[in-house]
Amino acid sequence: MTTSSPRTVLITGATSGIGQAAAASLAESGWRVLIAARNPRRAQATLSQIRRETRSELVESVSMDLASFDSVREGAAAVLEQAPSLDVLINNAGLTNSERQLTVDGHEMMMQTNHFSHALLTSLLLPRLLESDDARVVNVSSRTYEQAGDFPIDDLRFERRWGAFWPYTVTKLANILFTNELHRRTHEHGLAAFSVHPGVVNTNFQQNMPIGLRVALKIARPLLKTPKRGAEPVVELAASAARRSDAGAYFDLHKRVVPQAHATDRAVAERLWEATNEITGAEWPSS
Repeated sequence: MTTSSPRTVLITGATSGIGQAAAASLAESGWRVLIAARNPRRAQATLSQIRRETRSELVESVSMDLASFDSVREGAAAVLEQAPSLDVLINNAGLTNSERQLTVDGHEMMMQTNHFSHALLTSLLLPRLLESDDARVVNVSSRTYEQAGDFPIDDLRFERRWGAFWPYTVTKLANILFTNELHRRTHEHGLAAFSVHPGVVNTNFQQNMPIGLRVALKIARPLLKTPKRGAEPVVELAASAARRSDAGAYFDLHKRVVPQAHATDRAVAERLWEATNEITGAEWPSS
């Protein structure tokens, strides 16, 4: 009697919040889970907790700092070495800063962490993903994209404009635009790509937000979702057989919705795709 190998997922931003909850949920369901983390101590603590809670030993970590393209490339190489098969990539890590910061690569920190590096990671893992009979990429966005307005395609470092929360909303808009273009270029090759707003979740993510938003969220904390609840729509898109037919869609929680017009502009999505490739050096073998 033969047994099939467990499905394998890589999750960024999985040492806390939604990412950790999604990792635990999938591990409990028998998946092999790889968590990408920049802090080895936090990674080990997360692994120990998930293994203890789920009684699964199929949970491992990969060193990766999304604020460095070199680290993303090294992390992707480690994934390819550790995982002979890869079925799902969940681009979950997200960062918000109240002040403008640059990465070692010279790009604005939120844009590189939330968008550029996830796009690069996706390109590096795409050949392995496409070997799966149910390859998926889930990009965790946010309903805050609605506040971004027109995408600043000519100011991707936010040198001309900065605002307390606006740059973060732009990166979440980028997640949707990237998903749309990724779907257009790869769905015929077998990849199902999704973007999703998981809800407003009570996590430590808000610690770098502007003071006014932190205060508002602290007041609203009793009404916020738990990380486990926030992870549910992400896990559904990663694992549900019924959702594969929704490839290319944007989800608000568990509901498929049509994004606002500025998130469905194909010309902008194409320009962002090309700019991202130029900035990151990403190559798309199946595009």
